[in-house]
Amino acid sequence: MPGKVNKVVLAYSGGLDTSIIVPWLKQNYGNPEIICYCCNLGQDDELSGLEEKAIASGASKCYVEDLREEFVRDFLFPLLQSGAVYERIYLLGTSVARPLIARRQAEIAVQEGADAVAHGCTGKGNDQVRFEITYMSVNPRLKVIAPWREWDIRSREDALDYAAEHNVPVTASLKSIYSRDRNIWHMSHEGGVLEDPWNEPEEPMYTLTIAPEQAPDTPEYVEVGFEQGVPVSVDGQRLGPVELLLLLNDIGARHGVGRIDLVENRLVGMKSHGVYETPGGTILRAAHQGIEQLALDRDTLHYKDVIAHRYAEVVYNGQWYTPLREALDAFIKVTQQNVTGTARIKLYKGSASLVGRKVDRSLYNPDIASFTMSQTYNQQDAEGFIKLFGLPIKVQALVDGK
Repeated sequence: MPGKVNKVVLAYSGGLDTSIIVPWLKQNYGNPEIICYCCNLGQDDELSGLEEKAIASGASKCYVEDLREEFVRDFLFPLLQSGAVYERIYLLGTSVARPLIARRQAEIAVQEGADAVAHGCTGKGNDQVRFEITYMSVNPRLKVIAPWREWDIRSREDALDYAAEHNVPVTASLKSIYSRDRNIWHMSHEGGVLEDPWNEPEEPMYTLTIAPEQAPDTPEYVEVGFEQGVPVSVDGQRLGPVELLLLLNDIGARHGVGRIDLVENRLVGMKSHGVYETPGGTILRAAHQGIEQLALDRDTLHYKDVIAHRYAEVVYNGQWYTPLREALDAFIKVTQQNVTGTARIKLYKGSASLVGRKVDRSLYNPDIASFTMSQTYNQQDAEGFIKLFGLPIKVQALVDGK
């Protein structure tokens, strides 16, 4: 045995990997008590029968907590306000969820008097980092057990064989070999045919969105209202965070909005190929950007883009509970003070296009921006500005002898 523990709190999804971890922990860590923990972050039917499955696998109890409100309010909306996107297109759906799950798991371990926590993250993935550095932030004394870094199971086929041997109820099969992660923000797909990045994703793989080719032939318009950068309404109807996101998910999904295909650079050094569906998040991102176009001055908007790149790395790397993330949030919060208004988005065949925006405190002045002559802007002033702005270029050309 690699060691002995008395009580373990396991991050539990009810999927293949975490289901077989329950008997494996008993077999390899001195038959400890196993307590399973699952966050409801919007997995929907994946939560059905979860407690019964955990008990049938050998756990003594199973916590299932509905944290959707906290997830959307305290994690997803700050992420939206930041403008963070990892490697140009990934809206960080899996990354942003892990710190909340791991924090509550570690808190329950303290509450239950457990001496260890366990997770089902592989030794090749990013999630092991996100979980474990969050454990450190809550209780650095907890022993961390990561079975994928210890056992001799090397494939999903091996895992299915282990489940059958120990009578563990699982729904995975070799016919459905994709590794998926779902929450209210997105659905991710990895493995299977996606292990070859030349392969086009199979249409049956998608679970949230309709194929853009099969989407309605008539565009649909949706208006999203914001208060200080936080979405609060859809088409004039005020909604709570969860209800708002669920509604936009439904609207975006029926128009095939939010699909991306990405070969990303993992924190652990390798590249991986994943496909993501983020229908509501894609609409919200387009709408939020539209409001910021009117509300933010040039220098703040440009520097916020610099911050967004770093914020995306912080989230992707699982560094949510760090002074850096708190400091970045402080900057972002200031930038959102005047981001109050409404954006109109046109949904059509997989696209979510910004087609209108208005804000309470707009920096856009039609009189100045108009092509017609006005008293506010004297076009002759541009001559002196250009001479001074281009002076370094002119001097360089003279030195080069042009």
